[in-house]
Amino acid sequence: MGGLREVAASFVVPGPSGVAIRDRLRVTDADAAVLAEVGGFLGSLAAGDLAVRSRQGLSHDAGTWAVRKRELTGSCSARWAGSITKATHDQWALARRGQAAHITWLRGQIASVEARLARPLGAKADKRAGLVRGYGSRAEWHAKSRRLHTLKDRLARVEADRAAGRVRVVRGGKRLAHMRHHLGEAGLGEAAWRERWRAARMFLAADGESGKRFGNETIRITHTGQISLKLPAPMAHLANAPYGRYVLEATVQFRHRGQEWLDRISANRAVAYRIHHDVLRGRWYVTASWQRAAAPVLPLEAAMVRGVVGVDMNDDHLAAWQLDRCGNPVGEPRRFFYDLTGPTQHRDAQIRHALTRLLHFARRSRVAAIAIEDLDFTDGRCRERHGRNKRFRRLLSCFPTAKLKARLVSMAAEQDIAVVAVDPAYTSRWGAQHWQQPLTTPTRTTTRHDAAAVAIGRRALGHPIRRRTPPPPHDQSDRAGHRSVQAGPETRRRERPRPHPPGPRTRCVSPGRGAKAGDQRAQHRSGHAAEHEPWHQDSLPLGH
Repeated sequence: MGGLREVAASFVVPGPSGVAIRDRLRVTDADAAVLAEVGGFLGSLAAGDLAVRSRQGLSHDAGTWAVRKRELTGSCSARWAGSITKATHDQWALARRGQAAHITWLRGQIASVEARLARPLGAKADKRAGLVRGYGSRAEWHAKSRRLHTLKDRLARVEADRAAGRVRVVRGGKRLAHMRHHLGEAGLGEAAWRERWRAARMFLAADGESGKRFGNETIRITHTGQISLKLPAPMAHLANAPYGRYVLEATVQFRHRGQEWLDRISANRAVAYRIHHDVLRGRWYVTASWQRAAAPVLPLEAAMVRGVVGVDMNDDHLAAWQLDRCGNPVGEPRRFFYDLTGPTQHRDAQIRHALTRLLHFARRSRVAAIAIEDLDFTDGRCRERHGRNKRFRRLLSCFPTAKLKARLVSMAAEQDIAVVAVDPAYTSRWGAQHWQQPLTTPTRTTTRHDAAAVAIGRRALGHPIRRRTPPPPHDQSDRAGHRSVQAGPETRRRERPRPHPPGPRTRCVSPGRGAKAGDQRAQHRSGHAAEHEPWHQDSLPLGH
């Protein structure tokens, strides 16, 4: 047991701090032309502002920000200039965080390769001594030594960029920019790619402001769904309403969280809007977002008062099992399947539907919490950790742990269900060891994932994963299976082991004595003499 790592404590995941809803805009051709022209013009201003911000690097401060905003105000308006500079700042900061994460990843890769290069060829790993395995052949060792130099050179370049405050950002996305050089492989023509590129680089986003009409003066949506834009100064000739505004013929009606959105704009509270064009679908969309007040996190004890639903996340399904507050499995295991192949929209829909069914099951079970593993496969995707097992590394790369957790927390908050994150250490192994066989019946086949769900739920409840020690079958005091049920946390000595009877035909240990001796008081057998007396067994006749 010395090689087992310490299990971290379980905790309730905080709820989301923001809300975003989206609806389709059924615009006319005239509206689409105006939106494309305005978005393209503001997108060019945003690209120039991002270039200026990138050149400033670490010397940026509030004064330089004010200068950038003042220069943009002359080209559009003060409100659009504020939105553009804030979006630029957020994009630069995001690239900076990604740069730091990339440096951390490179250092981890270099350390892993160096540790394996220092080991003899074919050497096996020794976890107790902290030694990794060596490479399998001389050719592999030579290839990894060359890769080590490549990683070190890449790390030196990235560290130099970070020290100088340089980030590498592409408005529109690096993937779409690289696709320009591989149009044949992508199945696109130059005109189709150009249309997608222009749509990705448009800028039609405005932050809200509390106290203004309907929470946003730049992109205004009224309670009737009417949408109007404050046009930039060079495009004032496109206005069809007073004060340089353009009113779209299309209206919007937010069905999801529509009442919450209506309450905010009726009180003139800030709401941010973003209008974008989906070229593949040929549709326009508007997204509304706002911040929520931080809700107090539910204490772990309060979340567990009615039991929990333990969930084991897998590459093709969610295995769930309800547990009562004492850690006993209740009912039958549930499995919610999804398919992660195909395009992004299909994968997102599959995850959303599986989580919806899981939340409906939790509501029917009348529990207040769902327990999941606090998984992070960032370190498990590298080649040095799993060697040549490409299939397993591809499985970890495709497994949407972050998306599953983020969606589950967001959707569970709407149902008033808490999400409890537990340490994933040994849940599958110990769940299969202690629960898979006992929970298998002639009419129910318990899988390893079902047993892991029970282990996750028990860890969230604060119980050990192992089952209670059952009594010997059919003696005069007990019946088989009596102690296999978990006792409540307030029961004294509920996990103490049973005393061992004396060995066959020997009297080396007296009954009820020894280092492992215990009693039966934790069984709460009303009316039985053993309830208040030490457990003992009658002596067996030696003549038989």
